[in-house]
Amino acid sequence: MGKESGWDSVVAVGTVLVALSAMGFTSVGIAASSIAAKMMSTAAIANGGGVAAGSLVAILQSVGAAGLSVTSKVIGGFAGTALGAWLGSPPSS
Repeated sequence: MGKESGWDSVVAVGTVLVALSAMGFTSVGIAASSIAAKMMSTAAIANGGGVAAGSLVAILQSVGAAGLSVTSKVIGGFAGTALGAWLGSPPSS
C-alpha cells in the first residue's frame, strides 16, 4: 500500500458527524425516539432529572449541534492520519 492521503482524516470527521446525526444528535436538538433520546433519558434518570454538563450525552449533542470544533478536527486529523499510516505500513519482520 502507498502513503495515506489527508482525505482519510476528512472522511473520518465526516463519518463521525453522519453517525451522530443517525443516532439522533442533530443540529436542532435530540431527535425523538432515537438512540440519542434513549441515552438522554437514561442519563436524566441517573442524575435526578437533568443531564450533567460534560457528560457523554451533553458532549455528543454539542458536537451534533455545532459540528466538531477546529481543535477536534485537528486532533482527529492527526489521529486519523497516524492510524491510516500505521494500518498502511508493512508488517515488521
